[in-house]
Amino acid sequence: MAVSRQIPESGRAPSLELLLAEVRACTICADALPLGPRPVLQADSAARLLIVGQAPGRRVHESGRPFTDPSGDRLRSWLGLAEAEFYDPQRVAILPMGFCYPGTVASGDLPPRPECAPAWRRPLLDRLPAIKCTVVIGQYAQRWHLPNASPTVTATVGAWRSYWPTTVPVPHPSPRNNRWLSQNPWFETEVIPRLRERVSQVLDRPGN
Repeated sequence: MAVSRQIPESGRAPSLELLLAEVRACTICADALPLGPRPVLQADSAARLLIVGQAPGRRVHESGRPFTDPSGDRLRSWLGLAEAEFYDPQRVAILPMGFCYPGTVASGDLPPRPECAPAWRRPLLDRLPAIKCTVVIGQYAQRWHLPNASPTVTATVGAWRSYWPTTVPVPHPSPRNNRWLSQNPWFETEVIPRLRERVSQVLDRPGN
């Protein structure tokens, strides 16, 4: 289904504020969503750090706030961010590949709906001029943001230095990935300390 956007009378593209209102009212894949549409994202034109996830889980759908689940707890730990910083849209933008909860199968949540990124992603990114670093979580986000990356998350994350310092690929912080983390201890010993330093630098904390 095509997306109908309201163009201001000036003929200019909508501001980020107007675009976010359109996204939050989006229903283009409503028929495929088991709990109906509830786009969950966070953005402000002043944000300097961009978090790119996959799609909201059921808990996030219920809360209407990104990463209000164990994955979020781990992600904030990886980034070295308290909740107040993480949920400050003027500091951190959060744009998953799919904005609505796609449903679940036995092995976990379904992939992000394919309609979402073509409809909204580029217009939103174009309105985030202050981004200095993008944290790209999991295979679906990495395929879009790193089109020449390896087809496996392990290889892509292992090549993190190739994307540094503007982009940092990471595995999904879900508890379902505990086994991956135990099999790849280099991620937490090598990547996480550098990631925390980079986040602190990007957010211009005292001492950086």
